[in-house]
Amino acid sequence: MATSNSNYTEESIKSLDWKEHIRLRPGMYIGKLGDGSAYDDGIYVLVKEIIDNCVDEHMMGFGKTIDIKVSDHKVKIRDYGRGIPLGKVIDCVSKINTGGKYDSGAFQKSVGLNGVGTKAVNALSSYFRVQSFREGKTKMAEFNQGEVTSDAQVVSTSDRNGTYITFEPDNVIFKNFHFIPDYLDNLIWNYAYLNAGLTLVLNGKKYHSEHGLLDLLRGKTDEESIRYPIMHMKGDDIEIALTHSNQYGEEYYSFVNGQYTTQGGTHLGAFRESVVKTVRDFFKKDFDAADVRASIVAAIAIRVQEPVFESQTKTKLGSQNLGPEGPTMRTFVNDFIKKELDNYLHQNTESAGLLLKRILQSERERKEIAGIKKLANERAKKANLHNKKLRDCRIHLNDKKLAEERRNESMIFITEGDSASGSITKTRDVQTQAVFSLRGKPFNCYAHTKKVVYENEEFNLLQHALNIEDGLDGLRYKKIIIATDADVDGMHIRLLLLTYFLQFFPELVRNGHVFILDTPLFRIRNKKETLYCYDEQERQTAIEKLGKNAEITRFKGLGEISPNEFAAFIGEDIRLEPVILTKETKIKDLLSFYMGKNTPDRQQFIIHKLRVEKDLIHEEKATISEEYEIT
Repeated sequence: MATSNSNYTEESIKSLDWKEHIRLRPGMYIGKLGDGSAYDDGIYVLVKEIIDNCVDEHMMGFGKTIDIKVSDHKVKIRDYGRGIPLGKVIDCVSKINTGGKYDSGAFQKSVGLNGVGTKAVNALSSYFRVQSFREGKTKMAEFNQGEVTSDAQVVSTSDRNGTYITFEPDNVIFKNFHFIPDYLDNLIWNYAYLNAGLTLVLNGKKYHSEHGLLDLLRGKTDEESIRYPIMHMKGDDIEIALTHSNQYGEEYYSFVNGQYTTQGGTHLGAFRESVVKTVRDFFKKDFDAADVRASIVAAIAIRVQEPVFESQTKTKLGSQNLGPEGPTMRTFVNDFIKKELDNYLHQNTESAGLLLKRILQSERERKEIAGIKKLANERAKKANLHNKKLRDCRIHLNDKKLAEERRNESMIFITEGDSASGSITKTRDVQTQAVFSLRGKPFNCYAHTKKVVYENEEFNLLQHALNIEDGLDGLRYKKIIIATDADVDGMHIRLLLLTYFLQFFPELVRNGHVFILDTPLFRIRNKKETLYCYDEQERQTAIEKLGKNAEITRFKGLGEISPNEFAAFIGEDIRLEPVILTKETKIKDLLSFYMGKNTPDRQQFIIHKLRVEKDLIHEEKATISEEYEIT
């Protein structure tokens, strides 16, 4: 019970300045923090916020090139637009609600409208430098955590107009962060696809696209995997590309004003609905929507005046209209699809026939597994999933609203055997970390149809635990973490699980949800200190530090690591290796390499990936051909 003397006085009321508020609540401005192992971690949002401003200049007709350099911890971005007005350089990077985008005549369809992006980068950087070049003069200022440390005078320059930003994310906020080149590569390519005529240069590599979303889908597919040539349609404020492939699932890339809306939004919802309606009308058949969209690969980009996003990170569009006085999003997208897609199908009868064939194939497959699916779902209920296989996290068990709010923190570890799952279960954060325990090795599902997902008990229960039977909308965990031993058995199980995800749920991998847990191979300790080492080089460094008489323990299995020790490896300093599909990755070729006819190349791949001591490699090499022939 509260007492009358609760010390609630005028001194209890605090006012934070702009940088203090951003640093205290960074998630409000850049989403989750992270260490860079996920594509939507905060360090990539910082890069994007600066590039967005450069792209906005290009959209207004100023500057055709953006130069970007990213090292381990420093980012440099130079555009050749108009340059920030010299008298407002400091204000534009350090005063909330200050910027040129409030003048709708200057920035009609900009990504950032709230004047926060660059300020957030400044406040969350241990070093931030801004320099503007404008009409033969230049102005520079430097900051530390948003505080001005250098305010240079305006001087003459011969450099071209534009703005040059340098920053280093603050490692107090972003602990142990690192930039993953593949994530940066995807980010920059998206800017190129969405801005015809713009050239971006990242660490010396040029990114340029002439055909927009057509180039994007060409980069995401190959001729062997698609069922008909990519359809490409452009109109005022809208561009679309689509085809159907041989893979399972639906694959979408949606953009608003050049922003990659990874979570979709009203524009993507309207697109998915309109494609189904138009196809039904064209073929005069009431197809099941799931059959029309099955195996679709599509991209949509729209331009919206004053867009409304559901968060500061702008990953989901909330706008119901194209602009303050424009049509509804649903009407705008539907009218465009209805006209352009219908015309395309009438003019390209061969493609229309191939589309129909793909839809009918999906219909047959859906009906074929309908009975099996029903039985499998009944088996899953009887299997008492939550008691025997899944140790769920409390945010899912207790409160659906809380689960949605904390979804970015949720993760599930897929483990092999009782000892490993036991160690993780005892040390996990029960609020956000779940554990799924495999029984034995997963079935090799390579070249099988989706029937196997329902016929195989382990796969069926895993699908139910993740809640991905009907797509990613119901996915219960942000991160799916494969936690297997660092030996041949563990690598084999890892490959079998990756085959399952890539074959039947490739969107999980494409959307950055699948990771490999990195656990230490060695423990080096003396009487004063204990060090954990993740590779041979770290082991040698630890031995040099602690002395040759230090005790060395090699962890072959996760179950060998005590629960008390394990807590450090899945906590705040967890090390995760993301499974990334790059622009060049072809799933068919990847699966063939992993799970096709056993070859010496794959044996060497497995051995190379096993980070074990040389004597252990020699012992285990002989077992690969004998014990793990993949058929």
